[in-house]
Amino acid sequence: MRLLLVPALTLALAVVPAAHAKPAKNLWATVNVCDTEKSPNDMGVRARMPGDGTHRRMYMRFTAQFRSGKKWKRVSGSGRSKWIYAGSALFATQELGYTFSFDAPKAGSGYVLRGLVQFEWHAKGSGKVVRRTHRYTTKGHPTTAAEPKGYSKGTCKISTPPASEG
Repeated sequence: MRLLLVPALTLALAVVPAAHAKPAKNLWATVNVCDTEKSPNDMGVRARMPGDGTHRRMYMRFTAQFRSGKKWKRVSGSGRSKWIYAGSALFATQELGYTFSFDAPKAGSGYVLRGLVQFEWHAKGSGKVVRRTHRYTTKGHPTTAAEPKGYSKGTCKISTPPASEG
C-alpha cells in the first residue's frame, strides 16, 4: 500500500478563554474525508484539542490504522505524521487536519481505516511535556473542514468495485 501524506494545516483559533472549555467536548478526532470523488483513496483525519488559558504549546501527531481481522494495525512506512504544532493553549480550542493518501485497492477489494491522534501540551520555554493523551477517530464531531460538508465518521472504507466482465 503506497502512502502519501499531505498535511492540511488549518488552525481554528477561538478567542474564548480556555477556562470555560469543556475538555470532553473539545478533545476529539474524526474522519472528515473518506474516498470521495474529489479525494479518491484519501482519508482525512481532523482533531480538536482544548487550551487551558496558559502559554503552553499544543502539538498533534496523526497515525493511520487498518483493520486486520478483529485487530487494528498501524499503516507501515509513512502512516504517521511528525508532531505538528497546533497552536497556543491560550485559546479555547485548536483544530488541525491531516490527509493520508493510499494506492487504490485491487478490483473488488478494499480496506477499513481509522485514525489515531496523539495530543501533547508542552511548557513554553523548556518544551517539557506537561500533559499527553490520545483519541481514536469517532463520529459526530462539529468540523466544518469536511468533504462533504459536515462529514464526521469513526472509520473510512476505501474500496474498488469488481472488474466488469465482458
